[in-house]
Parts: sequence; C-alpha cells; structure tokens
Amino acid sequence: MDETVEWTPKARAVLDAADALFYAHGIHAVGVDTIARSAGVTKKTLYDRFGSKDRLVAAYLTDRDRRWRGFLAPMLDAAGPAPADRLQAVFDASARWADERGGKGCSVINAHAEISDPDHPAYAVIRGQKQWMLDLFTQIAADAGAASPLDTARSLMLVHEGALVTVGMHVVDDAFARASELARGILAAG
Repeated sequence: MDETVEWTPKARAVLDAADALFYAHGIHAVGVDTIARSAGVTKKTLYDRFGSKDRLVAAYLTDRDRRWRGFLAPMLDAAGPAPADRLQAVFDASARWADERGGKGCSVINAHAEISDPDHPAYAVIRGQKQWMLDLFTQIAADAGAASPLDTARSLMLVHEGALVTVGMHVVDDAFARASELARGILAAG
C-alpha cells in the first residue's frame, strides 16, 4: 500500500469501505461522500489520510493485490516444485478467491475498464499486478522447460484472464476448471 498513508484505524475504515463500495458498484459510481459515510468518518478525514480519491483508488487496488498474493502464496507452496502442480494451484486459488471474495470478477480488470490514463496513480498498480501474474506464469513455463517461456506464459495468461472475466459474468459454468484444463495442455505443449 502507499507508504505515505498514515494507517490509522480511520484510514483502515476508509479503505475497507472503499474496497466494498468500489468492488460492488464501480470506481466512478462511488463518491467520496458515500465512502466517508460508510466508513463513519468525515470527508476531511478521508482527504487527510489519502489526499485524493485517485490515491484512495490506488490504495484499494494495492491492498487487493497484496491480499491476492498472500492468498496465493501458501497454495503455491503446498503445490511443491512441479510446474503443472503450481499452475493448477494458480487456477485453484483463483476459483476459490472468486467463490469467496469476487462474484463480480477481477477488481483489477474492472478498474482498468474505468481507468486507462497512464498518469492516474492506480494505473501503475493495475499494470503491475498483471505483470506480476505474467512473471509468475513465465517462471512456471520456464520450470516446465518450455521452448519459449514468455510465449507460453502469454498463452497461460490469456486463458487465466479469460476465466477471470467469464466467472464474473456467470456465462460459463466451471470457468476455472475449464480454463485450467486448457492451461495444462498449453504448458504440456510448451
């Protein structure tokens, strides 16, 4: 999260309220008045802690990314070193995360639909999260001996991101199970 934020209990309450509201309704649809009211603070407190709505959005996405990485890490550790098992762990973690926390799809993808300006403070967070995922898939592909780990990773990323979007739209049953089957085939052919 943004290290310039003083993480008081009120700042945390603002971030928690923003997390719930931004994810449920969208970033542009939620104003700072609504966030402050939901957090039980004044607008002045929100601005004192975050400086602007844009910085609050960046903190929201940074916090979700931090929580996703923390959620995924033990599943990757439990999977062990086998690349196919690690790949399966990513898809299993994504499915579990979506079931438990994300009925509207990926918060980062959703944010990107609203924020395309590279100068927005959240834009670097959005790109950074997806680059981290691509790097993870690249490492898995390299460990599997893929001839071109980056090309294989890009294909894995496309399948994974497709599942993230599709699960949020509720148009494909078992999106992550289907996607992981495709991903395992891509990794094996790598």
